[in-house]
Amino acid sequence: MQILYVDTLTYTQGDMYLVASDKGLVYIGTPNASFEEVEVWAKKPFKGYGFEENPEKLQPYKAQLTAYFNKELTEFDLPVHVKGTPFQLAVWDALKELPYGTTTSYGNIAQRIGNPKAVRAVGTAIGANPILAIIPCHRVIGKNGQLTGFRSGLAMKQFLLELEQV
Repeated sequence: MQILYVDTLTYTQGDMYLVASDKGLVYIGTPNASFEEVEVWAKKPFKGYGFEENPEKLQPYKAQLTAYFNKELTEFDLPVHVKGTPFQLAVWDALKELPYGTTTSYGNIAQRIGNPKAVRAVGTAIGANPILAIIPCHRVIGKNGQLTGFRSGLAMKQFLLELEQV
């Protein structure tokens, strides 16, 4: 059985689970959510994996996320191991190109991936992003400038956007 390593990161918004494989970070949980959220999420992309609490394996991820939350880091240099459809992976790759402190629209992301009519599908792919902050889906807002859905809630999205304001 393959293993997913788990630890908890504590910061101002609460505690959140971090999950990694031997290949990189696979998931960042919603602040203050139960471990059940991790288990439910992992069933599809990591079927057949077991969990092991391992603070040592998660330390590099915790260090960079803590530095980000303390405004000491603007770019992550961590391996990630995300699983998704080719479309989801294209959207997530486009998100990783968004500069720190900027925002864009769902339509802009659809154009970036060469599929300008796929705005709704882009929104769905963004909603499935397993690694908040590092794959910066919080930087995508409505074309009218309004905050739109976010897996970890609009308060967390607002927190991340305010964190990145220079």
